[in-house]
Amino acid sequence: MAKRKIIFQPSGRRGEVADGTNLLEAARLLGVDIENICGGKGTCGKCKVRIEEGYFEKDAIESKMSHLTPLTEGEKKFIKQAEEPSMRLACAADVHGDLKIFVPEKSRAGKQIVRKAAKELSISLDPAVKKYFVELKRPTLHDLTVGDLERIREALKNEYKIENLSVDFSVLENLQDIVRKGDWNVTVSVWKGKEIIKIEPGFIDSCYGIAVDVGTTTVVGYLCDLNSGKVISTESMMNPQVPYGEDVMSRITYAMMNDDGLERMKKAIIDGLNEILERASADLRVNGKSGSEAIMDMVVVFNTAMHHIFLGFNPIYIGRAPFIPAVQHSLDIKAKELGLKINQASYVHVLPIEAGFVGSDNVGVLIAEEPYNIEEKALIIDIGTNGELLLGNKDKVCSTSCATGPAFEGAQIKFGMRAAPGAIEKVKIDPETKEPEYKVIGKVDWHTHLEKVDAKGICGSGIIDVIAEMFKAGIIDKTGKFVTGLNVPRVRQDSEGKPEFVLAWSDETSIGADITVNQGDVRALQLAKGALYAGAKLMMQKMGIEKLDKVILAGAFGSFIDKEAALTLGMFPDCEIDKIYAVGNAAGDGARMALLNVSKRAEAEKYARWVEFVEIAVEPNFQKEFMQAMHLPHMKDAFPNLKKLLEKSGSKVEIKA
Repeated sequence: MAKRKIIFQPSGRRGEVADGTNLLEAARLLGVDIENICGGKGTCGKCKVRIEEGYFEKDAIESKMSHLTPLTEGEKKFIKQAEEPSMRLACAADVHGDLKIFVPEKSRAGKQIVRKAAKELSISLDPAVKKYFVELKRPTLHDLTVGDLERIREALKNEYKIENLSVDFSVLENLQDIVRKGDWNVTVSVWKGKEIIKIEPGFIDSCYGIAVDVGTTTVVGYLCDLNSGKVISTESMMNPQVPYGEDVMSRITYAMMNDDGLERMKKAIIDGLNEILERASADLRVNGKSGSEAIMDMVVVFNTAMHHIFLGFNPIYIGRAPFIPAVQHSLDIKAKELGLKINQASYVHVLPIEAGFVGSDNVGVLIAEEPYNIEEKALIIDIGTNGELLLGNKDKVCSTSCATGPAFEGAQIKFGMRAAPGAIEKVKIDPETKEPEYKVIGKVDWHTHLEKVDAKGICGSGIIDVIAEMFKAGIIDKTGKFVTGLNVPRVRQDSEGKPEFVLAWSDETSIGADITVNQGDVRALQLAKGALYAGAKLMMQKMGIEKLDKVILAGAFGSFIDKEAALTLGMFPDCEIDKIYAVGNAAGDGARMALLNVSKRAEAEKYARWVEFVEIAVEPNFQKEFMQAMHLPHMKDAFPNLKKLLEKSGSKVEIKA
């Protein structure tokens, strides 16, 4: 029977199903949870999915609506007419061709976990938007030459020494009603001491802003009180552009290959951001109005490709040599010009970018961690689909970008998935018996083989753990190749005669199949970690640094990596284990800092130009360093700190000191 290739986003799960398989059943077979309260009878309408049409070069599939059985009359009850070209109920459609499918957030039974919680920041408050209360002089019949706006300007000048203010036209539209509703008392919102962006009746003390980190895979927004600096709401989602490509180059290619590709991806992220704005501001109520209109300022960071797509700039030029971006400096753009649903006269501040593949998210990391103010030689790694590195101290800082690919996010891994309930996130393997223990997201305890844990796959932190543990247990050697002749049930050959390690037996899973790690999975991780290591090594060579004083793991993913496992794999050069630590979503922290203090925006602009970008791909030694870094932990470099660590734990793995 013919097989059809199916890819589900944003989970990244993929595989083949028999022709004629029901789409809801295909999702179940591939470990994708879709809401179906009615049990697949077509009566609840909860299993809506979107079919992505077009040719997806990286996945080598052409996805079409016609690859499903036709839309049924029953589906029309739940799918609005405007949705019909792309939306289907999974329970009502059978598969007859290759498909790429996006499962909207409302249709996901196992909600994706985006781990980007906000941490406390220590920063003085000086936001771009400030509110000023003024009592206006009431007009009389003897005072006919001064308009309402002029009275407001005069009051601001007299009381707060603020003058020469411009005003957004939209503020004027209801100005007279507002002034009289406030009985000639109003609160004026002023942006950077230059422009009036809102006038409200009476005294309004509350003032809100939002900082957003748009990652290749995830998007998170931090709603902040601009008076206190506190985060009052955090909202996140998977980046709705994921269906168009799991990594930066895939999305650039999608824009190149499809006439409306850029427009579709821009709309997807704007719609996604508006959803985050709506959710984050759901409990706000200012002057009788609720919702995102109460948000007065916004700061956004992203990598360069996401930056260009968000702004509607054609990204193809940063995807080909010499990788020149449209603009590097920071931008202030009216929210209404972008279609973002905050106060329409407000500005959206976009932090500057460093180079073609080092974006404003890395600038956010830069101003959050401030390596330019420290003595120690620090390596800062923002690990994600696109790895970005900063290296140096107060004397000099270099940056680079590494195309790590989506392996760290669970893609390109046979049973890989993103962090969601059912994903194996931590692994230990007994070096003698080769028996594993693992922890699943959504379960409190480690799996003890005494109960069914409904594992569905392996997320990024679990992949790093399991391959590091396989190396320490002697299941794979330092080249990443499976060791032969182990004669244990967990190490076997798959249907194609290739070696694999069984992490979870089928009776422990919810997908009705063993969850395994194969040679291809090991190679995918080696490629990703090799790129990171080569980037760090080449920057160290360029700066004359022989030893790292500390390694800082940034990004949500970096916070959940076991640092010993990362060092064992050789994701970065050797360092004392106590000097390796995670700082959470540093890009988001930098965005919040820029939201809460305008001097951080100036700092970002200054140091984005001061940092020296290193294009590692054109370095003469890149291929050599990359190939050597493919070994675990490295082909030639010494790891004395790792050697001590493993010897202390009783590991028999030989590490060069």
